Amino acid sequence: MGITSRLPPSSTPDNTALIAVLGAGAIGQLMYHKLSVNTQAAQANDVVFIGRDKLTRQQPLSFIDHTQHTHESLAAILGTDDDRLVRIELLFVCVKAYQVGQALIPLLAKLSPQCHIVLLHNGLGPHLPVAAALAKHQGQGLSLGTTSQAALKLSQWQVKHSGFGVTQLGHYCGALISAKLKARLTNLHCDNQPIEWHQPVLPVLWQKLAINAVINPLTALNHCANGQLASAEYQPQIRAIIDELVQVAKYDGITLDKAAISARVYRVIDLTAANFSSMYQDIAHNRATEINEINGYICQQAKLDHLNVPINQSLVDKVLQLSQS
Repeated sequence: MGITSRLPPSSTPDNTALIAVLGAGAIGQLMYHKLSVNTQAAQANDVVFIGRDKLTRQQPLSFIDHTQHTHESLAAILGTDDDRLVRIELLFVCVKAYQVGQALIPLLAKLSPQCHIVLLHNGLGPHLPVAAALAKHQGQGLSLGTTSQAALKLSQWQVKHSGFGVTQLGHYCGALISAKLKARLTNLHCDNQPIEWHQPVLPVLWQKLAINAVINPLTALNHCANGQLASAEYQPQIRAIIDELVQVAKYDGITLDKAAISARVYRVIDLTAANFSSMYQDIAHNRATEINEINGYICQQAKLDHLNVPINQSLVDKVLQLSQS
């Protein structure tokens, strides 16, 4: 099943609003294909990527959906000097957490004055400088989100949809997302893959942070798949990570149920038992990790609140040491 060309350099009217994805990793490409393939509006060829280079180019993509059908497409990757950036009214930011500020903030002035931005990455923290930068762009807005959709990158431009999940979004600051764009996002997922809207959204992200704070560093440091963390030997560390996180969240005005968080962490460990976490894979491939935006964010907020979080700090130190060795 083939999907043909999407927005060659001059294929749409100058007034066509665009949806863009910043970051072409597994989740970024999944979002692109979901927006392009599964909605009637995809016929408008209105979904693009934003690249790192100044010049726009086209890129053949291959996407294997959950039914094992392959969709071939030709994506426009807009350059940072392309004047069509001003037509982007919805931007998904799917880069690594530590790349968000550098990749996004210089683009804000080039996007539509009414652009709504959605951050979709692991961890917490990058939303703070983005929110500060958006204060200069009154018509733009920011939503934060997380997804348990799973995608596997088979090669640089070939992605397989490898698992169903829920995408949770919520408004954080600036202008609210328009009803039209919200409807488009509500239709983003099909086949029992819902989008949930949460207000406030930060409690949801702290819950996801707990999962990442346990699974990512422990699997990276112990060189193991997620399922191994169900072993009794890891229970004291997991309990301590969660205890510290819940305490810090409380000082930040976020009340979390420790038992519910723990149950959810172990449920994810069980459901993803054969998987290797992103941090495990980053270490294995000598890439930078998101430890500063996961356990490091807990430590950062703890410092602001004059709290001690020795277990999370130890994990940050060990992962940073491991990634530098």
